Amino acid sequence: MSMDMTTVGDTGLLDSLQHEVAVFARRAEQTRLGGVGQLRNSMDRAAYLLLNRLDKEGPMGVKALAASMGIDSSTVTRQVAPLVDTGLVKRTSHPDDGRAVVLQLSPRGLSRLAEVRSSRRQLMDDLTHDWAPQEREAFCTLLTRFNDALSARMSTAGMPGQDPATAT
Repeated sequence: MSMDMTTVGDTGLLDSLQHEVAVFARRAEQTRLGGVGQLRNSMDRAAYLLLNRLDKEGPMGVKALAASMGIDSSTVTRQVAPLVDTGLVKRTSHPDDGRAVVLQLSPRGLSRLAEVRSSRRQLMDDLTHDWAPQEREAFCTLLTRFNDALSARMSTAGMPGQDPATAT
């Protein structure tokens, strides 16, 4: 970087930061589409985040899934439909209320998620192979902190359905 980036309030630093975030977002999308990674292990961001959430939190209804992800129910319904159609997610009856529908990963969905995670893990390893473990950890910590700040800002700004960590 050619700019003096010694103070947090420095306009040059903030300009560089916003630019690098924009480049990161573009490169991440290009990678997902197969521009860098393996196309067969690519997965739509919304699908990945939904499958990942169902894997980590277990079966749940549309409203609970939407609340968990910080997006609205209609968005979840729209995003889950193709996952059900392709057999990655199953709709089942709620164990306590047979009228309610619960979404859960199918065995095929779990297998597909494992493939994508493995591919993404390999990509992260490839991109950071020459980083020290402490650098990887610091980057992860700072990126998590950045995403948390974005989420908090969206929540306090009253922007429903816009959790940047989970929205599409």
